[in-house]
Amino acid sequence: MRMNTFGKSLAIMSLLMVMTISVVSAASVGEKRDSVRKMSNETLHTLYNLQPNSRASIEGAAGYAVFSISDVKFAFLGGGAGHGLAVNNTTKEEVFMKTSEAEVGFGLGIKKYKVILVFGTDKAFADFGKEGWQIGGQATAAATDSVNGDSMQGAVSVAPDVWMYQMTDKGLEASLTMRGIRYYKDSGLN
Repeated sequence: MRMNTFGKSLAIMSLLMVMTISVVSAASVGEKRDSVRKMSNETLHTLYNLQPNSRASIEGAAGYAVFSISDVKFAFLGGGAGHGLAVNNTTKEEVFMKTSEAEVGFGLGIKKYKVILVFGTDKAFADFGKEGWQIGGQATAAATDSVNGDSMQGAVSVAPDVWMYQMTDKGLEASLTMRGIRYYKDSGLN
């Protein structure tokens, strides 16, 4: 009986993911880019309302990236995917990105969240834009850039010169655990 329920649930989740992919695939490249830009702008607007000092941090940084990520967790396995946009603040160059995630651990559910990465140096941004990036383990809940004081309040330091804000539909998330998330260029949109 348990395997039957497990099989049905897995089949339903797979069908939903395939339907989502086919709907997204139907749009033209230009429409997909516009959709990602719109998501990025709306996410930044929401962040600025939740954390007003974040605007100065992001605008003064070397660059930033905004992602929308959906993940599904069933029993002991989980995974997710998303899309995003990285922007060099100096050149205004855009790099369209994707994410993929794998997770092992007990849980059940579907979660959608947004991630904003802020790059304090040109090197940190260039490394991200060229090579992609992976986050593993756990990030701490307090961060400071030691220059702008509280402007990074609400963000967590995830690497040297890189801070991350994570938001759910309930607002800015205070704690953050990221496991096995990969960020990489979207070859179909660049």
